[in-house]
Amino acid sequence: MTKNEKSNAAPYDTTQQRKLSIASWAEEDRPRERLEMNGPESLSKAELLAIIIGSGSQDESAVSLMQKVLTDCNNNLNTLGKMSIRELQQYKGIGPAKAISIMAACELGKRRQMEKAEEREVMKTSADIYYCMHPIMQDLDTEQFWALYMNQSFKLIKKERISTGGITETAVDIRLIIKSALLCNATVIAVSHNHPSGNTTPSRPDDKLTEHIRKACDTMRLYLLDHVIVTDGSYYSYRDHGRL
Repeated sequence: MTKNEKSNAAPYDTTQQRKLSIASWAEEDRPRERLEMNGPESLSKAELLAIIIGSGSQDESAVSLMQKVLTDCNNNLNTLGKMSIRELQQYKGIGPAKAISIMAACELGKRRQMEKAEEREVMKTSADIYYCMHPIMQDLDTEQFWALYMNQSFKLIKKERISTGGITETAVDIRLIIKSALLCNATVIAVSHNHPSGNTTPSRPDDKLTEHIRKACDTMRLYLLDHVIVTDGSYYSYRDHGRL
């Protein structure tokens, strides 16, 4: 190639690198953004694994790459966890670092599964509810409303986020609370939401919502144990204040 031909040649490497960089942001940041907005439960297995490996190859995104791996595993994470580093490296775009990251994630999943068999939490007091919800709510900068569903022995069946709102309030569909209680055979309900301001004093809308929930529970023969307002370091209990 002559000097003149070199000067007229398209800067392939630079352009290709810029193109891949743009493609990487478009494909691989999307799962991260969705996780941030909607929580990890909103993502598929491939999308969660894509976040773990961080990037794909020149030919496909991280999501597409992990879909291919999962397809070969019959979409079964247990099967994925049995793959060796060498087997994972057979896929173009997965080197030693990504293979190790996948194996580490699978191992954490196994260990979590081993540690899940715990006695159900007992929710008999406002303090029980506060210490259950505080880790979830302590760092939130917007309000979230949660319901806790228990059996007749006050043992927690599950807790569920009902809604997410703004800085000062969140809209709550009481029908969703009652529906979930019936579906999981709960007989006792507690509700809780946070005040990002740090002020535990309930607002007038809080009072009206609590009364509406109490009436709905009475109608369906469910026991409303408490409504606890959580801040980082303190809480307000409607039950403790004689308002339930």
